[in-house]
Amino acid sequence: MTKILHLTCSPRGAESHSAALSTAIAQRLIAARPGATHSLRDLGAAPPDGIDGPYASALVAGQAETGFSSPALDRSAAAIAELVAADMLVIGTPMHNFTVPAALKAWIDLVVRPFHTFAPGANGKVALLCDKPVFVAIASGGYFHGEGAAQPDFLTPYLSAALGCIGLRSVHFLPLQHTARARASDLEQQTHALLDRVDDILGHMEA
Repeated sequence: MTKILHLTCSPRGAESHSAALSTAIAQRLIAARPGATHSLRDLGAAPPDGIDGPYASALVAGQAETGFSSPALDRSAAAIAELVAADMLVIGTPMHNFTVPAALKAWIDLVVRPFHTFAPGANGKVALLCDKPVFVAIASGGYFHGEGAAQPDFLTPYLSAALGCIGLRSVHFLPLQHTARARASDLEQQTHALLDRVDDILGHMEA
C-alpha cells in the first residue's frame, strides 16, 4: 500500500494556489495507486515551532546526544518517522521572497538532522534515508522559471540540496507562475499541463 505524505505550506488556506495544485497532484497519485493512503499536514495553518536550546545542544553533541530532551527533539523524531514511513512526498508551497516560506523551513529544520537523516562524512554529508518520489507544487506571483523569468529562484536549488542531503533526490518541481495577475483560464491551462507532467513522471516510474 502506497503511503503519501502531503505538506501544504501556505497561510492562505482555501485560497492558496499551491495547496490546490498539490491537492490535485495528490489525487493523481492516489488514482494511480489504488488503495493508497493520504496524510495531510497543513503547515501553513499550524507552522511547526522552531528548534530550541536542547535541540541545538544535541546537534553540537553529535552522536553523543543521548540525555537531551525537549519538545523540538520530540517534534523532530515524529516528523522524521512520518517522512520515513511515506512512499511519496507531495509539497505545496508558495514562493516567499525568492525562497521557501518560514513554515516549510521550520519543517526542514526538524527533518534534516545529523545522525538521524544524514551523517557527516569525510567528503561531506552522507544520506541515511532511502530515495522516494517528491512532487513540489510551487505557486509564484511572478515568473521565476522558463521563458520570461524575471526574478531569482532560491527555492528550487535550496530544496534540492536540503532534501538531497538526506537521500531524497527524485524531486520534481511543478511551478504555477504569474498567479498575481494571470487570468483564471491561464491558471487552469497551466494546472492541466503540470498534471500531465505528473502523469508522464508516473508513467516513467512504472516503465
